[in-house]
Amino acid sequence: MGMTMTEKILARHAGKASVAPGENIWINVDVLMTHDVCGPGTYGIFKKKFGDNAKVWDRQKVVLIPDHYIFTHDPHANRNVEILRRIAREQQLPYFYDVGTPRYKGVCHIALPEEGHTRPGEVLIGTDSHTCTAGAFNQFATGVGNTDAAFIMGTGKTWVKVPPTMRFIIDGALPPYLMAKDLILHIIGEIGVDGATYKAMEFCGDCVMAGGIEDRMTLCNMVIEAGGKNGIVPCDRTTEEYVRARTDRPFEPVENDRDAKFCFEFRFDAGKVEPTVAKPHSPDHRDTARNLRGTKLDRAYIGSCTGGKLEDFVAAATILQGREVRIDTFAVPATTEVARRLKEVKVDGRSVEEILRAAGAKFGEASCAACLGGPDDTFGRLMGAEKCISTTNRNFPGRMGSKAAQVFLASPLTVAASAITGEITDPRDFLH
Repeated sequence: MGMTMTEKILARHAGKASVAPGENIWINVDVLMTHDVCGPGTYGIFKKKFGDNAKVWDRQKVVLIPDHYIFTHDPHANRNVEILRRIAREQQLPYFYDVGTPRYKGVCHIALPEEGHTRPGEVLIGTDSHTCTAGAFNQFATGVGNTDAAFIMGTGKTWVKVPPTMRFIIDGALPPYLMAKDLILHIIGEIGVDGATYKAMEFCGDCVMAGGIEDRMTLCNMVIEAGGKNGIVPCDRTTEEYVRARTDRPFEPVENDRDAKFCFEFRFDAGKVEPTVAKPHSPDHRDTARNLRGTKLDRAYIGSCTGGKLEDFVAAATILQGREVRIDTFAVPATTEVARRLKEVKVDGRSVEEILRAAGAKFGEASCAACLGGPDDTFGRLMGAEKCISTTNRNFPGRMGSKAAQVFLASPLTVAASAITGEITDPRDFLH
């Protein structure tokens, strides 16, 4: 029987000729990533189970990225970063992107590909649910808890059940008023937050393959919001050029067999989707910006692994160029590389950062910042009963801080348009 891309990667890493959905297998892990929130707990379990003097299975395959609670005075958060530093020293880990140093990167899911840690055909495991972002690079990438990560840290192996694959075929071209964020919110609205529970979500079709790598990252990033185990995209020249520019390590892409079996297929034309918004308090509480027109807002937020990439800010700049925001608008580049590029990339002769600052946006340091709430002094954190429109990926009560806040999820285009008017606004109002 033919295999899907996800099944092929898992079979290869299990040393088997083939695998089938539902099969439980041991696989070898190519990269393990952990951050400041889960790294200390993972290492504590590792030391307890493998011994105080134990060494990680492969120093070249463990990546430490502080990104969540770092620009804060909170002593507990700062202690976690100190523990990461101790881990890096004790294990002599070469891939530690420490805050406060020139190596600091920012949000792990964007830093991983920037630094060449995402490669087609590989297995990437992280202690973060949005590790699935890396499926954009034709690999099996998923999040695990501290205990599983500790076992990987000591053995380089993990135990998985092979997921069945759902296939999402997106036809047509992406209109100028839509982004990949609209497409994934549309999909989640269709199938629900549990519609892909423990399933692989494959994205393909003309729209996906014509899009850039960042569009594919956005799609794969939010598969977990539908309950998915992993997201995955076919490898093409776009993928290979991005990866080869960042690593000289060999890799072997995978593709579906002709007779691969899918448990579900959903096909739609991107041109028929409207600018989409997820209302409080769930990513599948779908509506359109047009229907929500006039909903008053207190804040706009552009950032996170979902919506803080370079092209997300470029899109926002096309709307904000020559205009001013009416509500507090926070801009947080995902990584230091994104922040650097915002000073260089121009829209109509002005840098993206210059456009956003002139419009009144407040810039924060590259990090997760308010996406996960955080301590009270976290940049952009929601502190009361505010209504916020955000490019982030979750809008559960308390996700961005206060449990009294209401968060609307949308694309950078919709967020920028709404920041100008102070109410939810269809970006087509500003695109001619």
